[in-house]
Amino acid sequence: MKSYLIKDTTKEERAELVKKALFITSAGDALPSDDAIKIVKQYIEGEKELEDVQKEIIERKVKR
Repeated sequence: MKSYLIKDTTKEERAELVKKALFITSAGDALPSDDAIKIVKQYIEGEKELEDVQKEIIERKVKR
């Protein structure tokens, strides 16, 4: 299985992964919130690991 850790990916690979994930999410007519987009950009920029991004987005959804 491919590693999606920042150290194992390029910025371009992270951006492509996010693009695919957002496409799948929006296929169900549920667009991601602006907050979710901001959090995901932190992964693309190499500031947060994908696992941390996922946890943060889930936590924010649960609090709503």
